Amino acid sequence: MGEKVVAGRFDLSDRQLYRDKLRRCLAGLERLLAEKRFDRPKNLMGLEIELNLLGADGMPRMLNGQVLERIASRDFQTELAMFNLEVNIAPHRLGGRVFDRLAEELRTSLAYADRKAGELDAGIVMIGILPTLDRDDLVSSNLSAVDRYTLLNDQIVAARGEDFALDIEGVERLTCTSKSIVPEAACTSVQLHLQVTPGRFADVWNAAQAVAAAQIAVGANSPFLFGRELWRESRPPLFQQSTDTRPPELQAQGVRPRTWFGERWISSAFDLFEENLRYFPALLPICADEDPLDVLDAGGIPQLGELVLHNGTVYRWNRPVYGIADGFPHLRVENRVLPAGPTVTDVLANAAFYYGVVRALAEDSRPVWTRLPFEAAAANFDAACRYGIDARLEWPRRGRLGGTTQVDAVGLVRDELLPLAEAGLDAWGVDPADRDLYLGVIEERCRRRTNGASWQAATFHRALETGLSRDAALAATTRRYRELTLLGEPVHSWPVGLPEPVPLG
Repeated sequence: MGEKVVAGRFDLSDRQLYRDKLRRCLAGLERLLAEKRFDRPKNLMGLEIELNLLGADGMPRMLNGQVLERIASRDFQTELAMFNLEVNIAPHRLGGRVFDRLAEELRTSLAYADRKAGELDAGIVMIGILPTLDRDDLVSSNLSAVDRYTLLNDQIVAARGEDFALDIEGVERLTCTSKSIVPEAACTSVQLHLQVTPGRFADVWNAAQAVAAAQIAVGANSPFLFGRELWRESRPPLFQQSTDTRPPELQAQGVRPRTWFGERWISSAFDLFEENLRYFPALLPICADEDPLDVLDAGGIPQLGELVLHNGTVYRWNRPVYGIADGFPHLRVENRVLPAGPTVTDVLANAAFYYGVVRALAEDSRPVWTRLPFEAAAANFDAACRYGIDARLEWPRRGRLGGTTQVDAVGLVRDELLPLAEAGLDAWGVDPADRDLYLGVIEERCRRRTNGASWQAATFHRALETGLSRDAALAATTRRYRELTLLGEPVHSWPVGLPEPVPLG
């Protein structure tokens, strides 16, 4: 959704024209695939991280426009609400000391942005959901001052036709309503991109879907929303409910939500783009001048602008992306599963685990998706979001026994997926020092059964035990989280609880 969109009104003819253009775009994509026009493999990865702005008190600050003016870098962009930013790291080739190079770039960029935010008495923090957010923070007046966000909000609200209902039951239960999609802005994530050839796309996407639950189990970092302790990774249910264009009647009919895990394994990237057209009405029916089939007939490469725009309004956890670079079209798998944070080391450990295990699974002679029902992968994803590092997942039995069995997520990651990730990183040509450092972080999380969500919850409860109110305990937990983030040691090493007060005198 990074396109420049001008706010306006749409009529029936706009939607009809857009639907026709979408079909022509899909036909153009089909031709590009059939004619093998896509870029050759380059082993390219990309990284985006959504960030929160907060004050010294741990409370959100609605300052992204002013902070971005001071940062003055194209690497940083607005996100949905005024307490959000996003940092984009240029694509890197997977191999060598890529993760250490990324760590240096990220630390430099984030430290610079944090200094600029500090000029406005604010700071930057990577966290899945800021624990101190209040319902009054997530209102339409706090949308970023960008036309596309206003237009998207207006179209989703109009499609739903009534208030959005949030109802998440976890450790505690949260029920409330919203007149806008702004609660979605509470969800700040890491997006991992992997450029793949069309022939490899389906295997990589299927592998990413299969391991999404394991990613969440070891990387959960969003246990609180509006003062309630919910799921260990509360972003997925919040994101689904806060963007849900379906009133209850359509939900009862089984109409698919726009935030969607999916419902089947695929055989081509085309499957996903075609599903998006078949199942989801356009939210932003904005047409470009290009006719993609005419461009192809003339020997050119079409932008497929309508298809790209529509694809950006269907929120799959593993999303297909079409793009053009250096005159060649390419396909990417965009992994949107992970929350932001806690530290740069943790983010890159999550990335190393993902890129390694996806490569190994995609090249397995007995692919996991031929042995695991898709419904089980979807149920695993929900279980991991609910229970985090303590989740139990369904997974294919080893050896020739066949079938599936229930396993502890930490056991699955430690005993089966980490060795696969190691082999996958070796296949990418990643330096053993990088491989061992970052996969070692995942191994330690499993050994200690600790991730960002478990640390937040444990520290919050310790704060309550000292006599703090819920709000004060959440604020103190958030301040302590930021202190430890700035120190940079990975979350499995963080001491639980608040530091002892320094005695006076």
